[in-house]
Amino acid sequence: MLPWLPEHPVRFPPVSQALRDPDGLLAAGGDLTPAWLLAAYRRGIFPWYSDDQPILWWSPDPRMVLLPDELHVSRSLAKRLRNAGFAATFNRAFGTVVDACAAPRAGQPGTWITPAMRHAYVALHELGFARSVEVWREEQLVGGLYGVAMGGAFFGESMFSSARDASKVALVHLVRAMQAGNGRLIDCQMHTRHLASLGARDIARSDFINYLEGCLTTTTLRHAGHPLPDWPLPAEAAVDAP
Repeated sequence: MLPWLPEHPVRFPPVSQALRDPDGLLAAGGDLTPAWLLAAYRRGIFPWYSDDQPILWWSPDPRMVLLPDELHVSRSLAKRLRNAGFAATFNRAFGTVVDACAAPRAGQPGTWITPAMRHAYVALHELGFARSVEVWREEQLVGGLYGVAMGGAFFGESMFSSARDASKVALVHLVRAMQAGNGRLIDCQMHTRHLASLGARDIARSDFINYLEGCLTTTTLRHAGHPLPDWPLPAEAAVDAP
């Protein structure tokens, strides 16, 4: 039986109880308030569901992660970083990035970024936890990503691109920001070939949880009792593509 979570108190079952089929499904119910979301991410859990479902919580095994020092930048991507006219910003257009990620895509019948999910992550953004990276060309938003930043970890939620490699450019700038500070882990959640081509790899859930705990306990900045990122991803910051 899948555990049903009431709205109060905020409490999750151990991730070891997650189902194998479908992989990582842990529980249903609860809420999408900041308290629920922050508690989930701290435990290696994330929400993922569609409009016709209750809130579903997941912790898959294995888990796809990208360690900043393992980012793979191909020759073609390096060339586009230099010559494609891209510029990147952080947290300048968070809501617009979420909307672009939620837009219909070829071959997909709908989106898991429901209005309730959008509202939840905008609330986290206003508290300083949800962050975005935007990629621009000639003042037009052509790519980006968003996720949740806690301690030395960034929990990636979604990315989009309307220009070739623009989402990859966003990821490169995220990694560089983490490398400049104390960022240690990007959670990619589930395996994709796209992320694998950039250096992400699968690790056992137990290893992911252990690594995550280390990322969250090394932080020195705190907000409302929760760790904030101690690597630089400031609001309204802008960087020029190299």
